[in-house]
Amino acid sequence: MLLLSLIIAHLIADFYLQTDNMVNDKLKNIKKHLFHHLIVNAAVLSLAWYLNEQGTDPLTAIIWPVLFITGTHFFIDLLKIKLVDQYTNSENLNKLWFFGIDQLLHLVMILIALQLFYKIPLVSIFDRLSELLMGEGGEIGELNTILFLVIILILGTTVSGHIIRILLGSLPGQLLTFEGKYTFKNDLKESDYLKNSNGERGLSEQYSYMIFNKHDLSRGKLIGYIERLLVILLTYYASYPAIAFIVTAKSIARFKQMDDRDWAEYFLLGTLTSMFLGIVFGILLREVLN
Repeated sequence: MLLLSLIIAHLIADFYLQTDNMVNDKLKNIKKHLFHHLIVNAAVLSLAWYLNEQGTDPLTAIIWPVLFITGTHFFIDLLKIKLVDQYTNSENLNKLWFFGIDQLLHLVMILIALQLFYKIPLVSIFDRLSELLMGEGGEIGELNTILFLVIILILGTTVSGHIIRILLGSLPGQLLTFEGKYTFKNDLKESDYLKNSNGERGLSEQYSYMIFNKHDLSRGKLIGYIERLLVILLTYYASYPAIAFIVTAKSIARFKQMDDRDWAEYFLLGTLTSMFLGIVFGILLREVLN
């Protein structure tokens, strides 16, 4: 239970309490980000101590684990920021690798904290996970089931959306929908210019505007969330043929834009990544709960 609770605390602090502005300038806002992790982890460990281990020293059960997890998070994030700025440039795939390694290191630090301060051996944790996944009679329990469902929900929505956003990058400007072109002309004449002049002096200005329709990203994000949750649910019940209808529905909605090869590749990459993540989390959910 404690491992799952700490994972949820990490996901909340990393993906819900961290705003887009903080992500864009993470080095500047790293103290605020660490404060979020400090508060969330302290709340989780304090609740766990109150419910289960009031006989232990709060310094060992709460303070030291929180400082360890937050401190290691700081060094991992700082190293990631330096490496991303130095090696990734505009390569989205490299950024995705750094994101995955970063999250894996945070998970390892949580496991080490459990072993150091709660005397939970890493071997027993991996054995327990193996029992659940391999189906050797392990029981996950009702509370752990709820916590695991929360983790899958977060992974299938916010975390997956972040992964897809890293992989695809922002929507290229050339893929925006062209709406039209407007031209304005302004003529300024000076009728009193040199009355004895045969001509008329003036100034002519012309302005042209290209109008594009920027796609509603919040609506697309919501569609992606619902799509992956449906894929997870269908995978859990092994209803794989039904997943094809989701792809068909998305393709029909974007049918006219499929004529643009750039847009079609962008759409296909995002859809396949979303489907892949949904199926993976669905299989994981089925193997652990069944």
